[in-house]
Amino acid sequence: MTPTVGPASARSEEATAPPGSVPGEASAPRRPGPSGRPPLRTLLQPAVIALVLVSAFISCYVGLQRDPKPHQLPVAVVGNTLAHKMELSLGDSVDVRPAESAAAARQAVEQHDVVAALSSGGAGQLNLEVAGANGLSTTGAVKSVVSAYAAGSGQQVTTTDVVPLAPFDGRGLAGFYVSFGVTLAGFVLAQNALGMANVLHLRHRFWLITGVSVATGTVAAIIAGPVLDAVPAPFFPLAATLALLAAAAAFTTKLLGTYLGPIGVPVATLLLLTVGNSTSGATISSDLLPAAARAVSALLPPGAAVRVVSDLSYFDGAHAGVPLLTLALWAVLSAVLVGIKSRLRSTRATAHA
Repeated sequence: MTPTVGPASARSEEATAPPGSVPGEASAPRRPGPSGRPPLRTLLQPAVIALVLVSAFISCYVGLQRDPKPHQLPVAVVGNTLAHKMELSLGDSVDVRPAESAAAARQAVEQHDVVAALSSGGAGQLNLEVAGANGLSTTGAVKSVVSAYAAGSGQQVTTTDVVPLAPFDGRGLAGFYVSFGVTLAGFVLAQNALGMANVLHLRHRFWLITGVSVATGTVAAIIAGPVLDAVPAPFFPLAATLALLAAAAAFTTKLLGTYLGPIGVPVATLLLLTVGNSTSGATISSDLLPAAARAVSALLPPGAAVRVVSDLSYFDGAHAGVPLLTLALWAVLSAVLVGIKSRLRSTRATAHA
């Protein structure tokens, strides 16, 4: 018997159709939603991460500027008598380094071996030569301690800047901002690479990070150097340094994300963007930082990069070797450790297959 389709049948369909659906059309199945309250840990993790990051950021960037005190500022002093008096008067705030002549002391400043040179200019007169390229915090601290000594000994101080800052970097912060921007770019690059684990093989992600790091360093060097004329370093060494910084930041972030999982990216934020940049020695000289901050300043990628950029820009790269090696070690070791983790994971998967 053929089933009858009529008003009664239509009414039956309307009665059984879910509310809001069109009679006669198939309705999509509903997905079961979460029932009850979410686990406390699910709510606490992002809250704790956010609070830790904001606390660390403000503590580092604001706290380190509250009361900077000079510690072992290297100053070349001409004459044994003056050097001895400086040591007795200023104590640990200055690392007095005797110089044979005013010319030798000035050369030490120009080669970035010391931050200032002090010599006697005759009766009641002191000549202070500084490198403005060391930044306002360093030159300000040197002027302050030397002025304090001069006031106590009844002398006048004449100050000369023998290594001035570039005209378009009046506050000496261009290197810091360039390094901060490149570090941030490397960090974001690694975040994206971590999200591509299911669609790109590890070697392709490595090529991506390496290629984009080179491009990042090149673009940053072009903008900071020829375009804005704020960083007077030679172009190719500057571009190579910034590419190394981008790679170090990216591979370090990828390393932390690979080994620590979701919490790895916040840890990278804390290490690179917060502690690394705030202790880099650009906004506050490393000689004015507390002991703990001084200890990590040159060891983290941002601090190493700031030192290289400054040395290349104003001191002919006199002390760029060690910080360049630091950047290379961060990039290479992080990449190697990520590769080892991937190899171990593949070995385990093969063993369980």
